[in-house]
Amino acid sequence: MKRLKQLAFFTLLMTFMFSAKAQDIHFSQFYLSPLNLNPAMTGVMNCNIRLVANYRNQWASVLRSNAFRTYSVSYDQRIPVGRNDYFGIGGTFWGDRAGEADFATLTGKLSASYSKKMGGSRNYGHYLVVGAEAGVAQRSLDFLNLRWGLQHDGEGGFNPNLDPGETRFDRDEFLFGDLAAGLLWFMTFDKNNNLYLGGSFHHLNRADQSFSSEDQDLLYSRFTAHAGGEFLVSNRFGLLPGVIVMSQGPSFQVNAGTSFKFLLGSGRQAGTQSWQFGLWTRVSNKINSGVLNDAIIASTRFDFDAFTLGFSYDINISPLKAASNYNGSFELALQYKICGPARRGVYCPSF
Repeated sequence: MKRLKQLAFFTLLMTFMFSAKAQDIHFSQFYLSPLNLNPAMTGVMNCNIRLVANYRNQWASVLRSNAFRTYSVSYDQRIPVGRNDYFGIGGTFWGDRAGEADFATLTGKLSASYSKKMGGSRNYGHYLVVGAEAGVAQRSLDFLNLRWGLQHDGEGGFNPNLDPGETRFDRDEFLFGDLAAGLLWFMTFDKNNNLYLGGSFHHLNRADQSFSSEDQDLLYSRFTAHAGGEFLVSNRFGLLPGVIVMSQGPSFQVNAGTSFKFLLGSGRQAGTQSWQFGLWTRVSNKINSGVLNDAIIASTRFDFDAFTLGFSYDINISPLKAASNYNGSFELALQYKICGPARRGVYCPSF
């Protein structure tokens, strides 16, 4: 019974994967992975330096050791320019690995941004940020662990030593360049009230992704739009609504929801110590037409001075739920900021 459940899951999962050909990685806690979201968010922070680490594990309840695993680390900093503007510079490294054949992607990127103050005063105002990103990625696949039709003996058995009859795939790994650009606008009223709107365009150069030197398989460009804000309802309670829309080739995805923020600190620590609990939903397109509810996401976040710890869990409610028993994925995020002795000007949203 367990074996049949796994086979059913594999069949459904492969169907979804082919419908989302060459789709990028994504984090449910997109707000805690700013450089992966939009290069214009490089250096946009209330401090001078930001270090972020993310980890995502998906489908472990069924795939066990072959679960989809994604990790990312990033560094960025802001550099003052004049009285109110900033340069931002940063770098990101992420990896993704899935399945018995170890289909893997490794990516290293450098990004830069420029933040221009468009209006306001010292303690409030609005900015326009432009950003760009360039990187190199490697894709790889272990063909020896793939299973082909000709390797099945027709009696329910499988012999990996049989000739698979596949000769087209002559590249088990390859490198490619990658380019992206983005815009971000944000407005701050004070350190606990703000809003933002941004968009990014990834894979501008549409690199070839084929594992065959005889074929060409161009990577779909990805457009991302995102918006959100923070609104203090009382002295101790605030709301942080957010939405992200991603479109890549035939696939699109929408994450939307709200986090509820409870301020914990007092005195000089007010605003630097808080706890958040969030509820989000993810909607994506079906294989042929229409949309489906993919997951309900529960998240929590702790902010303590320079440290941020985030955790989320995806409850699978897609057609895969029969095989996954509603288990989806979990994520961990860790952020550390170095502020230094001087803080200038306007507060930006807390990314």
